[in-house]
Amino acid sequence: MKFDISRLLDTWEYKPGQVLVRRFKTKAGVEIIQLRLDLGVLQMNAGGRPDGKRPLGHESLFHHFVSQLEKHRAAHDGSDEEFILTGEDCARLQQEAIQYHHRYICLYQLGDYAAVVSDADRNLEVFDFVDEFAETDELSWGLQQFRPQLLLMLTRARGMMALEKKEFAATAREVENGIAAIREFYNAFERSDLAEHSGEIASLEQWLENLRTNSEKRGDKPAGEPLALTERQKLERALQDAVSREDYEQAARVRDALRNLKAP
Repeated sequence: MKFDISRLLDTWEYKPGQVLVRRFKTKAGVEIIQLRLDLGVLQMNAGGRPDGKRPLGHESLFHHFVSQLEKHRAAHDGSDEEFILTGEDCARLQQEAIQYHHRYICLYQLGDYAAVVSDADRNLEVFDFVDEFAETDELSWGLQQFRPQLLLMLTRARGMMALEKKEFAATAREVENGIAAIREFYNAFERSDLAEHSGEIASLEQWLENLRTNSEKRGDKPAGEPLALTERQKLERALQDAVSREDYEQAARVRDALRNLKAP
């Protein structure tokens, strides 16, 4: 067996500041994605779990825990009570989520936006699952702190899918929804102050500004005319207004309404 990969690295030069990704099929027909790093190559499967494993016979570790939850409900008359994710469980789910994170970053560079959405949505399900069943809020936060970054990539992918179809208004709506979702996350954790310093929000706001500028140049709408607000954005603004007025009862009601909305 030849362990030295120098020849592979020599034929694929690393370029600082660039995300270098390629996709191909092996002789066995397995689709592979490779990411060039400064010290080597990161390789992952394009389908299933990125490392190609099936933990405990399931598609992923997350699927295993969902199966355990279903068994718990069956044994407890449909109740979720006493079903918890330990610190070790949360750590393993986080490690697995990082694999999917690496893959959807690569898929975005390859322009496979539908696959990005699939992997990002999958990770969002994991985040929600951990948020609901983690033994402590601190354990949940280990994953939740990365939600803004995940929402950014999901928004970019959905926006690009619309942009490729030249659906400019739909692209803008996706970006607006993404911004609102990130702000909602910070408000849910009572950290609305962090939203003002969020790099993810700043990135999406810049994209939205560019979309509006280009839309005006095309004559899609009168210059300066704001895009229609979604129900989520209206509630988001109402929440900010209530907090600024220190009307915390109203803020609580609006926050509950936000939580009851389906994810965009």
